[in-house]
Amino acid sequence: MAAFRTASLVSFIYSALLLGRAFADETIFVDNALSSTWQDWSWGSTISYTATDVKEGTTSISVTSDAWSALSFYDTSIFGGNFAGLKFDLAGSNPDISISLTDTATDTSSPSVPLSAFGLTPSTSSFTTYLLDFNSLPPNGGTIGNGQWNRITFQAGANGATYHLDNIQLVTEIVVTPQFLSAEPLGNNLIAVTSKGTVDLKTVKVTLNGKAVTVSNTTTYTPSDTPSTSISYLLLNSSLAPGTLAIAAGNSTFNFTLPSAQATTIDQSSTRAISPRVYGVNFPADASYIKTLGIKSARWGGNAVTAYNPFLDVTNAGNDWYFENRNNDDGNADAWVGWVEAAGADTFLTIPALDWVAKDNTSYSYPKTKYPNQAAYDPYNADAGNGKLADGSWVGPPDPSTVYTAWNTNLAKQWLSGLKNKPTFVHIDNEIEIASSTHQDMHPQPIGFDEELARVVNYSNIAKAALPNALVAAPSTCAWWFYWTSTIGYTDNAAHNNTDFLPWFLAQMASHDKTAGKRFLDYLDIHYYFQADTSANDAAAKALRLRMTRSWWDPTYVDESYIGTDTPQNHQPNATIVQLIPRMQALIAKNYPGTKLSVSEWASTADSDITGGLVTADTLGIFGKYGLDSATYWGDASATGPVGLAYWLYNGAGNAFGSLSAKATVTGFNPNILGVYAGTDGHSKPTLVIVNKDTKPVSLNLTGVPTGKYFIRHFGGAAGVAKYQTTQSLKSTSYLAVPAYTAVFLQYLS
Repeated sequence: MAAFRTASLVSFIYSALLLGRAFADETIFVDNALSSTWQDWSWGSTISYTATDVKEGTTSISVTSDAWSALSFYDTSIFGGNFAGLKFDLAGSNPDISISLTDTATDTSSPSVPLSAFGLTPSTSSFTTYLLDFNSLPPNGGTIGNGQWNRITFQAGANGATYHLDNIQLVTEIVVTPQFLSAEPLGNNLIAVTSKGTVDLKTVKVTLNGKAVTVSNTTTYTPSDTPSTSISYLLLNSSLAPGTLAIAAGNSTFNFTLPSAQATTIDQSSTRAISPRVYGVNFPADASYIKTLGIKSARWGGNAVTAYNPFLDVTNAGNDWYFENRNNDDGNADAWVGWVEAAGADTFLTIPALDWVAKDNTSYSYPKTKYPNQAAYDPYNADAGNGKLADGSWVGPPDPSTVYTAWNTNLAKQWLSGLKNKPTFVHIDNEIEIASSTHQDMHPQPIGFDEELARVVNYSNIAKAALPNALVAAPSTCAWWFYWTSTIGYTDNAAHNNTDFLPWFLAQMASHDKTAGKRFLDYLDIHYYFQADTSANDAAAKALRLRMTRSWWDPTYVDESYIGTDTPQNHQPNATIVQLIPRMQALIAKNYPGTKLSVSEWASTADSDITGGLVTADTLGIFGKYGLDSATYWGDASATGPVGLAYWLYNGAGNAFGSLSAKATVTGFNPNILGVYAGTDGHSKPTLVIVNKDTKPVSLNLTGVPTGKYFIRHFGGAAGVAKYQTTQSLKSTSYLAVPAYTAVFLQYLS
C-alpha cells in the first residue's frame, strides 16, 4: 500500500511556503532512478532505488548505512547559488543521519545538519516532509555559506542508519512566514523574544502572577552569522518574581512557573588565577575561528600525527582509516604554528615518537591482493583493508618499510631545529600506549611502562635541545583505563612494584629530571572522555550527559559507567569516583611537585545538541574554578554550533570572563542542574557564567555583585542556538532568572 504523508513543512526552526518561482525546481529523485545529471557517490551503504515496502508513487529509495557511511548524490553541474533549499520525504525510526553539502572542487563542506534538529518525529510506515532552508539551517538558523555546491550527503552516525527517502528536490524559493518562536524570562527584568520575519512586538503582553507588567523599552538584535532569527529584549517596568509568568505574543502564549531564588554569594576577595590555556581546541578552522570564539590555545595532535612526516607533509591515520598514507589534512606543521600564533593562540605541536613515519601519500599497509578475507575495505579504494579478519584478529604485521620511512630522535631534532615558527608546547606523540592497535602496522607489540617512559625521555631531551623555550607535555594517555595499566596488562604493574602507570611515570620523570638538573616534563598531559553511554540522546541520555561534568571535580560522584560499577583495576583511592582534576593534581603533588596539568583531548559527547554546548560551558567554568592549567577540545566544533558558542560565551571578542576565578556559593546547590562560575579582574568588576542544565527555569538571589549596567550573552533554551547578546541595566540582583537549558554570561560594566 502506498504510504501517506503525516506531516507537512513544519519544524521548530521555521515553517515555510513554496510560492512563485523565478525558475524551475530541480528533481533529484522520484520513482525508480536519479535524474540524469545526478550520480550516486555513496559509500558503506546498501541502497535500493526501487523499494516498494514504503513508497509514494511507484518506488522509494531504501538505505542502510554502516557507521559513518552515507547516501551521497553528486551533480555533474553546479547547483550552488541557484536554489533556496532542499526538500525530501523521509520514513524511518529516527535515523541517526546528518545532511551536508559539498563543493568537490575545493573540498569545502557546509555545516552538517542532524535530522534531529528539524524537530520532527518521522514514522517507519509513512513519509514526513523535510525542508532544509539553505539560509536558515537547523538548529541555529545559520547559512550554508558560499560555495559551488555540487554534492548532497546523508551521512549516518556511529550506530549506522536505516531509512527511506522519496521526492528529493531542490527548491528555488522559500518565503518565511513571520512567527514568534519563543519568549522567555531572562535576568532581573527582561523578556527575551525570539522571532523570524517581521513580527509586531506591540502584540506582546506580559502577565506576572495575574497582573499585567508593562514594557519600558525594546531592543532587537540579529546575530550576523545566524540572520534568519532575531531576538528582542523587552525591558520590564518591574522585576521578575516567583510565581506564574505568561507571555502572549501574536497567536502564541508562553507560560512559565518561576521558582524561588536560590541564595548565591559571590566573594571577589577569594580568587584563583585562571589559565587562559584552558580555552583551547584541537585544529581550529582558521584565524577567524580563533578570534571570534576567543580561543587561547590550539593543538596539532591526534592519531595521524604519530605517522606525520614533516619533510613531506604526509601522514597515516592508522586504524582510523585503513592504514593508508595521505597528504596531511592540515598541511605543514611549521606554517600551522605560524598562522595560529599570529591569530592570538598558543600552540601545542605534537611530535612523532615511534620508529616510522609515512613515506608517501599513496601506500597502504594491508592490500587485499596480499591479505585477502579482511573484514572491511576502504569504500574509495577496494584494495586497502582494515588489517582485521571477521573475528577481529589482525591478519599479521606487515613490513613497515613498504609504507613508512624510518624516524628517530636525530630526524626529529633536525625538524624542530629548523622550524621558523616556534610552538609554545611540544607534546611527545599521541596515545602511544595503544599504538599496538591504532598503529598496529608499525608497532604491533604492546607498549609497556618502560618503553613509553624511554620514548618520552628520549624525545623530550631533543625537544628541549632544539627548542629551549618550549614546554614539554606527556604522555598524552588516552583514557581512564590506561592511566593505570599498560596494554601488556596487570603483569606490567606487577613488574613495577604493583604501581599504577601515571604515578610511576611522574616519579620516574622526577628522578630523571633531578639527575639531569633541569625539567624535561613541564606538563602531565592526559586525555579524558566521559565514559557513560549517552548515544541514545533521549531525555535520559541528555540528563546523564549534563550530570557527567561532575566527574571533573566531585568527590561524591560515582561515575555512571564501567568505572563506577566494575572492580577497579588500579590501586587508587575511591577508584569508582573519577574526580579527575583534583585527583591528578594530588598525584602530581605527591610524585613530581611543580608539574602542571593538561587535558589535551576531551569532548561533550554531542557537539550538535544543545546539551553538548551546556556541557562545554559547564566544563570551561570548572576548569577555571579548579585550576586546570591547559585543555584543548577534540572535535570539529562549528563556530555557530553549541560547543563553539560555549567558547564564545566566555571569551568572544571584546568581552571576556575574568582572569581570576572568584568563589561562588549557592544555597541548596545541585550540580546536576546548575553551574555557577564567577570571575573578576581584581577591581570589583565581576563576570558570571550561569549554566541552567534543568528543563525548567532557575533563579538566583545574588549578593556580592553590584546592580547597574551589564553586558549579557546567552545561548540555548527555546531561543535556539545562536549568539544572542545585549547591554541592560539590572535594577536588582535579588531575583535573576535563567531559562531552561540556557547558559548566560554577565559582565558588570558600570
